Amino acid sequence: MNKYKVILWDIDGTLLDFSEAERAAIRTCFKKFELGTCTDEMIKSYSAINIKYWEALERGEISKERVLVGRFEEFFASEGLDGSKATAFNEEYQLRLADTCVFRDNAFEIIEDLNNRGYRQYAVTNGTYVAQERKLKNSGLDKLLVDAFISDYIGHEKPSMEFFDAVFEGIEGATAADMIIVGDSLTSDIIGGNNAGIDTCWYNPFKTTNSVGAKVTYEIDNIKQIYEVLNIQSCQV
Repeated sequence: MNKYKVILWDIDGTLLDFSEAERAAIRTCFKKFELGTCTDEMIKSYSAINIKYWEALERGEISKERVLVGRFEEFFASEGLDGSKATAFNEEYQLRLADTCVFRDNAFEIIEDLNNRGYRQYAVTNGTYVAQERKLKNSGLDKLLVDAFISDYIGHEKPSMEFFDAVFEGIEGATAADMIIVGDSLTSDIIGGNNAGIDTCWYNPFKTTNSVGAKVTYEIDNIKQIYEVLNIQSCQV
């Protein structure tokens, strides 16, 4: 018998393909700010810088405000671009991130099916309020998920206990033992689950190595494998 009543879903890199959204948003912003051609190599460079800043935020080393602007300041400097445009570029980028919503592994249909089976499903995300609210609406996830816990609104990031305290407070009639968190990030989703005493499901489609010592309860490389974790028959998607 399955013990989970509540599923906490990460959004970027788990339910939605963040790389596709990132690529499209940056190229749109390059055109708007007349910064010339944005190559695949430039996007790859930016992505590495972006990950570095978010991981520093997860460790509590910098503020989110510094992440949002600092990543573009560093990226622009590395490419010889005008760093004075970083703040305005970031503001536009937050809006454009939600223009491209590509689901991973039939995630929408899977969440819809689990919703119909009575599972209570929530989003848990470190993304900005502006970007994530628009993503949820544009993707249709806002109609399926009970609610979304967004770090901007909470005031704390995954993997902090303060973030998960807000999750526990916002979900009535369920304890940590009733929940499972599903996400692609070891440092925010899985360690966050560890901190909160929640079972974890690491979505690892690229078969990377767990090099941070996070305790993984389950590991999957396709969202559809959540049915195996829940020990129920899968839907036909």
